[in-house]
Amino acid sequence: MRASAAGTYAVLHGPGQWLLAIPPQHIAGLQVLVRSILSGTTPVIMDRDAGFTPQAFAAATAALTGETAYTSLVPTQVGRLLDDPAGAAALRRFAVVLVGGSAVPLTLRERALAAGVRLVATYGMSESAGGCVYDGRPLPGVEIAIDDDERIHLGGPMIAHGYLGRPDLTAAGFSTRVGLRWFATDDLGAIGADGRLTVHGRRDDVITTGGLKVHPRVVEEAVLTAYPGLKSVVAVGVPDPEWGQIVALAVTGEHPPTRDEVRDRLRGELA
Repeated sequence: MRASAAGTYAVLHGPGQWLLAIPPQHIAGLQVLVRSILSGTTPVIMDRDAGFTPQAFAAATAALTGETAYTSLVPTQVGRLLDDPAGAAALRRFAVVLVGGSAVPLTLRERALAAGVRLVATYGMSESAGGCVYDGRPLPGVEIAIDDDERIHLGGPMIAHGYLGRPDLTAAGFSTRVGLRWFATDDLGAIGADGRLTVHGRRDDVITTGGLKVHPRVVEEAVLTAYPGLKSVVAVGVPDPEWGQIVALAVTGEHPPTRDEVRDRLRGELA
């Protein structure tokens, strides 16, 4: 936890005051408290008795006293705040808003940028003490490896030692090589020529259609980019007698496109 917090401060604007808006029993919430301890600052705890609301977030933001402020949110929370004028104004108070827990849609990034909010997408999990890759780049001391099956492996001092009382799961997921602890994630991805990590999705989310492996996240991002009016897109595999599975989409938003329109629009961009 200490190594993770130190890595975070190394790539942000140094120590600052945090707003805790997510449950502290989750790794991202716990890290807010750890970072506060290490920086000697007192976090502001958002009132979540009525759930997560823009009004409660704005009130908690107003209680911040530090010059440099940070918070950690999930994409759904960011979307709700951007939909509300007071919530969007509160987000602009923070030097950086860390966003993790799930993929950060391109449309959400664009909305935040237009609103003057700086988002940093984090990738990680409890086994890596929270996010250890920020906007595709590993924190100091973090190593990333991609095996022949595209599986993402994370290494570094923030990697857990294993699972309590489960030596079988520990042996399957954790290893030590040349003094560095490694964790084999359940995610697939690739490292681009610029050194950035792109996460394609979970191994068990891959859709196999006609022998071709399709990453749902790639399809979702392509559809959201092609149709910016959509609020969200989910790609899933549906059983098919000929292809084994076919790619199906669930979309929300005004004036959603038809299946044929999506096919015609993305033909040549997606296999």
